[in-house]
Amino acid sequence: MKSDSITVTKEPEWAYGFQLLNILAAVTIVSFLMLLDGTIVVAAVPRITDDFNSLKDIGWYGAAYQLGSAVFQPLTGKIYMNFIPKWSFLAFFIIFEIGSLICGVVSTSGMLIGGRVVAGVGTSGMLNGTMLIIAECVPMQKRPSRSPHVPKPFLGLALGPLIGGALTEYSTWRWCFYLNLPLGGLVAAMLVFVRIPMQHPRPPPLSTIRKIHTVLDLTGFAIFAPALVMLLLALQGGGTTWSWNSSQVIGLFCGAGATFIVFLYWNYRKGMTAMLPFSIAGQQTVWTSCLVYGLFMGNLYTASYWVPVYFQGVKGVSPLLSGVYILPMIISHVCAALCSGPIVKIVGYYVPIAMFAAILLTIGSGLMATFSPDTSTGKWIGYQIIYGVGRGLGLQMPLIAVQSTVLPQQLPIAMALVIFSQSFGAAMMLSFAETIYSNSFKTLIAKYAPLVNAWSVIDAGATMFRSIVPGTELRGVLTAYAESIDRVFYLAAGMGVGCFFFAAGMGWKTLKKKATPSKA
Repeated sequence: MKSDSITVTKEPEWAYGFQLLNILAAVTIVSFLMLLDGTIVVAAVPRITDDFNSLKDIGWYGAAYQLGSAVFQPLTGKIYMNFIPKWSFLAFFIIFEIGSLICGVVSTSGMLIGGRVVAGVGTSGMLNGTMLIIAECVPMQKRPSRSPHVPKPFLGLALGPLIGGALTEYSTWRWCFYLNLPLGGLVAAMLVFVRIPMQHPRPPPLSTIRKIHTVLDLTGFAIFAPALVMLLLALQGGGTTWSWNSSQVIGLFCGAGATFIVFLYWNYRKGMTAMLPFSIAGQQTVWTSCLVYGLFMGNLYTASYWVPVYFQGVKGVSPLLSGVYILPMIISHVCAALCSGPIVKIVGYYVPIAMFAAILLTIGSGLMATFSPDTSTGKWIGYQIIYGVGRGLGLQMPLIAVQSTVLPQQLPIAMALVIFSQSFGAAMMLSFAETIYSNSFKTLIAKYAPLVNAWSVIDAGATMFRSIVPGTELRGVLTAYAESIDRVFYLAAGMGVGCFFFAAGMGWKTLKKKATPSKA
């Protein structure tokens, strides 16, 4: 007698009630700290350059943070795929807190850059882990509204410049980093005792540790990391520390290219066990989302770092007031981000929203490229609002695209790729921006203030240069300063154009839940 076999499909396990509320609260606090850390320092950067005589290092304060995140980002995908997400997430959060502590106690610009690298390493796993934990806890249809990036964490983005400016002006910029520490214990307590669902099981930790070299593809990481570091060092140092045709820059570019070719060959040989499997990276939604997110975040960080420099350096305002002047961009960003989840839910598609956001991003960046010493208040407020709306609408779209198309077991690596592109794009574009600014300033100051030594102004810092420039030459220096920053925003506008074209390839999968036919 032949018995019928019945296949039982296990229903996904999701988080509900207090369990979900606790998890969302914890990852929201972490996202709040990350966003706060990204914006609180921008109002303090000009004062930091004054203390360390390090205007030439402005690009590094952002790029080092993104470098640490970018280098380790691909590895985090394998970590989350093979280890329990909760404990991996907490480990990265502790590293982020250690980096914040280092930044708070530094005595030199170089030490601050090193601390930013450590904090960036922690952020690499926090960004990926935050998105992954939400994906493990909440079904796809609810993720746009449950994403930890909206709405509450954006209070950190909004308050960052104000808090950073106030701390810098009335206390010390070091509190911009110390502020991250007290909430660390709260986050740990909230997550340690709560169970986070897993949509696919992980192997036992001891079995993974015994074969960790192959499971995490540490050989691939050891090849990939130096290639990335050499590339970013060449981009950061070219035209500033070294000339573009110097042996150092050429050697770094050649070393990065050769090492990356070796990494591609190794990746091909390893197949699905590679750190960045081609079968996942080659999916159209994944690689187009990576390009969009990399350009988008490169644009975001470029504006976040250089708009305060414009206000403090060209307009001559205090750190606190520069934080107030950035509010049009930040508040419009927050309002648009609050609306982006519901809009996606109504429209059902993320590509049109991403393309519209890219248009606003490009227009806003282009308008900010007209900033001058005489730009009126109405103009710099309006330009920032246009830019901020585009930024807020587009921030989640590449993440939603990947989450809606990639298989659950591939999601950790896919998300790591997207977040890596964000970190790498930001680091690379901040390096480009610093190079553009430095080279432009040296050229333009000879045109507008020929009696002033460009390097003495750069070494003096973003605001202290006023004390060494003769009154008759100050107008020319400010004009050179403003036009150099304008050229940085030409780069930002180009990134917006790139976002528009690549967004069309992220896929047109509907997020609307299909109605289930009723049974008769």
